[in-house]
Amino acid sequence: MALQNNTATIHGLNIESAYHRVDSISIVNKSDMTFHVYVYVHVDKPFFSERTFQMSYDINGENPIRQAYLYLKTLPEFSSAVDC
Repeated sequence: MALQNNTATIHGLNIESAYHRVDSISIVNKSDMTFHVYVYVHVDKPFFSERTFQMSYDINGENPIRQAYLYLKTLPEFSSAVDC
């Protein structure tokens, strides 16, 4: 699972349909989790950006990876993201 979303690099380049992949999930105290999102121009290329996110974790909810993707879709910057 991943998301495709338009994104801009720190150098101001706009990347259409960049590939965003959740990785390195850590669950803390059964109530919070952090995860990294790696961003790629294309799935076959090395990532060019990485960000860390923190969110509440629902131990009775979906699996942590699914929860991370659902959380990302609630953020304004991912509002037009498409599952891929």
